[in-house]
Amino acid sequence: MPTMLATISFLMLLSPLAVGAEPVTQIIEGKSVSLFTVLYPKENSETIILLHGGPGVPMDFDPIVEVLSKKYQLIVFDQRGTGRSPITNSNYSMDAYVQDINSIAEQLDLLNFHIFGHSWGGLYAQIYAEKFPEKVISLFLSSPSSGTGEQWRKTESEVLEFNKSKTTTWQWLMMGIDSLRGMLGSDSAYQSLFRQVIANYNKGLDVEVSASEEILEQVRADPVNKTRKHILEYPILDSPVSYRFPIVVQYGEEDIYAQSKQHLVERFPEAKISIIKNAGHLAWLNNPHDFNDLLHNFYRLN
Repeated sequence: MPTMLATISFLMLLSPLAVGAEPVTQIIEGKSVSLFTVLYPKENSETIILLHGGPGVPMDFDPIVEVLSKKYQLIVFDQRGTGRSPITNSNYSMDAYVQDINSIAEQLDLLNFHIFGHSWGGLYAQIYAEKFPEKVISLFLSSPSSGTGEQWRKTESEVLEFNKSKTTTWQWLMMGIDSLRGMLGSDSAYQSLFRQVIANYNKGLDVEVSASEEILEQVRADPVNKTRKHILEYPILDSPVSYRFPIVVQYGEEDIYAQSKQHLVERFPEAKISIIKNAGHLAWLNNPHDFNDLLHNFYRLN
């Protein structure tokens, strides 16, 4: 199976839910990118920026937005090259990703903010926090990818084995074909691939999740294919790290990652580590009761 299949370390795909805050959609211009951004405004409140997984796959965060918007202003955006955020120069470097967050913060006059990152978005959050810790109020890392360089290769291997264990021989063969076509630049191939991946991630859990066509249509091959090179070239993140802000690292009991999770434990020795039972890579959907309890406690929603 091609190694690109193993970059599937992401996402939540569902039809949109109604949320409390009235969203404001805007395009924020960054360096070589137009970022499709949705703001859930709340005056005189701190802001949480939510980072979806992937790379290359948008996410519907509505169930989380519905909980957090009671107290916080929220920002969700399609990452560069993904969905409705086209770029002009195929720059998928980590510095470019980091600058995208700064572009959003500058446009919206944010001096500091919380970051919630899921899967690849959890690694994205870690990279940003290492560069700009003074701007981060807290980190919520939901099923985060474990690290850059060789640590990324380790997570790729784990995701590959997880998907293989959840598929029939025919499904595995079709995933391989879709992966090859995706590596050649086919958006539709990756859309087909990720439909099967979501089924794999939730197989055997009490609450299963299916991929919506609305979100799948926004999957883009370019960031899937080109971000990986930059993650592998990026220096290994510092470890251990003692930040001034609170951090929670959350995984599902049946998550896609295995031994590589230890990198997070070692990197953030002061973080709260939470393993949610009867949940996989999309814990807020598989076990919303326990996940929402964690949100309430960490963000002091009570």
